[in-house]
Amino acid sequence: MSDDHATRTPSSARWPQGLLFLAGFLFVIWQVINASHQAPVVAVGILISFVLAFIFVRRGSVWRITVTPRTIFHFAVYTGVFLVELVKANINMLRYVYSPRIDIHPGIVKVRMPLKSPIGRLVLANSIALTPGSLVMDLRGDELFVHWLDVKTTDPEEATQMIIGPFEKHLEAVFG
Repeated sequence: MSDDHATRTPSSARWPQGLLFLAGFLFVIWQVINASHQAPVVAVGILISFVLAFIFVRRGSVWRITVTPRTIFHFAVYTGVFLVELVKANINMLRYVYSPRIDIHPGIVKVRMPLKSPIGRLVLANSIALTPGSLVMDLRGDELFVHWLDVKTTDPEEATQMIIGPFEKHLEAVFG
């Protein structure tokens, strides 16, 4: 039993950075959901964020990432890119909904998964799934299968550029 504990306990200096990054991320989500800056709400948010972050970081190696000014910059830029893509996809969906004749070509396309880290893959898959008109159906090795509401191309390289292109550079800089 002590061997199991030893394998889960991180020995690198990256552990506290991942803990602080995740706790900060969870706290921001807490603040957005609660929309209150009262001291008790903030205190409970800090406590819950650190407890959850500690549990997640201690249980697995996914959140043991190196946080540098470069990764923070790329994460902020990724967030902006994601929001822009989200707005564009929503406007595109409005166009389909209010069009008198819907001219779509739904289908499943195969795209290349450039990221190697599990958390990076998760963030990329969720970024695709959260934008209206696309849904990640499967991940096999380095390939993602995406249901695309209006297939523009079936070529895997072109589809990768169209679907993953906006996110790839920044997520690779953050998660590898």
